[in-house]
Parts: sequence; C-alpha cells; structure tokens
Amino acid sequence: MGRAFEYRKARKLKRWGNMSRTFTRIGKEITIAAKAGGPDPSTNPRLRALMQNAKAANMPKDTVERAIKKATDKDAGDYKEITYEGYGPHGIAIFVEAATDNNTRTVANVRSYFNKHGGSLGTQGSLTFLFDHKSVFKIKPKEGVDLEDLELELIDYGVDEIEAEEDEIVLYGAFEEYSGIQSYLEENGYEIVSSEFERIPHDLKEVTPEQREAINKLIDKLEDDEDVQNVFHNMREDEGDEE
Repeated sequence: MGRAFEYRKARKLKRWGNMSRTFTRIGKEITIAAKAGGPDPSTNPRLRALMQNAKAANMPKDTVERAIKKATDKDAGDYKEITYEGYGPHGIAIFVEAATDNNTRTVANVRSYFNKHGGSLGTQGSLTFLFDHKSVFKIKPKEGVDLEDLELELIDYGVDEIEAEEDEIVLYGAFEEYSGIQSYLEENGYEIVSSEFERIPHDLKEVTPEQREAINKLIDKLEDDEDVQNVFHNMREDEGDEE
C-alpha cells in the first residue's frame, strides 16, 4: 500500500467522527464554492463535488441548501480560505487550513494555541516542502473495469496512486489535477462518492506516548476552533488513534 493511503487510513475515522464539525466544515466549503462559481451544481463542478461529499457524510438536504443560499446572503460573512503553518511540541510540523470571515481573529487564535501548547506559528509556505498537496477521490467500482486498467488510464489525468478500500476505490492525484480527474470520472460514468484535498507528509515522525499526548492537545485545540477546516501533521499515528 502506498504512503498516501496509509496516512489517510490512520486519520480518517478521527476526522469524520464528529458529525456536527463535519457538517460545519462541508457547509463552509459549499458556501465558498457557490459564491465563487454560482449556486447551480450542474454548471459548478466544485459545488457538485461538495454536494457529493455532503451526501456521503449524511448531511441533511436542507442544511446543504442553507449553505448554498448563504452564498447570496448579503448579511452573511465573506469566508476566505487561509492556511497557517507551524511546529508543535517535539518538532511536529502542523498545517492548518481555515475558512474565516475575520483573519485577524483567526490568526490570533491559532497563534495562541501554538504558543500555549509548546509550539510556534511560522510563516506561510514554510512547511510546503514537507507535504504533498493531493486530490483524493473515492469512487464506486465499475463492472468490467480492472483496477490496473483504470490506473493506466488515469495516469494521463494526473492520478499517481490507486487503492482498493472495502467496496470503494481511492484515487490520489496532484492538487492541480483535481478538475481533470473529476471531469474524466464524470464523463466515463463513475460514481464519485466523495472528493477532497489532503496534505500528505513525506515522512512521519515517531513520538513517545507522552509526546503524542502533548501534541494531540494542540491538534485537538486547533480542530475545535470554528474557523479551522482541517489540520494536517507529520506525526505517526498509533493504533489507538484510529479507534
């Protein structure tokens, strides 16, 4: 199994475990996508993909519709997507993705979390070399299509890793190849279950149980912030983190 698949498998259950946080995260992404490309999913591929994510997460239809409507609401906050990068305790690299209508508030909060938990916030771009930015698609297998044949076909569209996962197939490609991969899958009749962006660390750092506890306190604090969408890091997860 590839590096990207192993990393994602280790953290996916924890990420999707909190239903209300998941709905909030997807809702913000839907609002941003609808504002950028219009509220009609048939002409807005990114919105169409996010609605598939919402369905996969069992997000209520009226919640999705409210998120789309919010994009045209003059009184609603204007969300901007921003990243923050820093080091947590014991030299663990932490990449924070946020969607905020008040960057001053968000950066102050994020900096305070790093400072209070033995870390430090760095400059934007300082950790880019430690992570690969990936497009990740989950699709349903199609009858009569072999996994190896599919992989050979998708190489031309930027997919560099394919893994079978229970009754679904997971595809990994470069961040900038997202739209091309989505177009290929839709045009060739594949059912896209979900799609998202991941930051996959090049190497994972081993830590002791005591160090892990300190690092997780910072990660949990970041993930609890309402402006934070995703937190990525290069700490090796242990089996207990997957429960």
